Amino acid sequence: MLRPWLAVPVVLACGLGVRAFTGGDFAKYAGVALYATLIYALVAFWLRPLPAALVATGFSWAIEFFQLTGIPADLSARSTLAHLVLGSTFNAPDLVWYVVGAALGVVIVQARGGRPIWGRDLRERP
Repeated sequence: MLRPWLAVPVVLACGLGVRAFTGGDFAKYAGVALYATLIYALVAFWLRPLPAALVATGFSWAIEFFQLTGIPADLSARSTLAHLVLGSTFNAPDLVWYVVGAALGVVIVQARGGRPIWGRDLRERP
């Protein structure tokens, strides 16, 4: 079982690995889905699964729509980190894949009986 402090780096490594070692549409959309899973992992310790999925989806959508302003593209041209976090261009199908990624987080939590796979549910009292 993964510990809480490993959840984010593991999901991040999976996303970067998919992008580095695969190609085409699979790499793009798996990376997009794992982005939302990463956001889910960040908030799932404080929220129940459905609210965490809604926050992850909403945050991911906000970043995607922010790309319509051109600001992320400008920042991405100057910084690899900005490119990884903000992306550069709006792509409507990404909106669906963010839902898939957040749902993946929910499925993992529900498969473990409501407890995050990456560690103890911090909402539980010791």
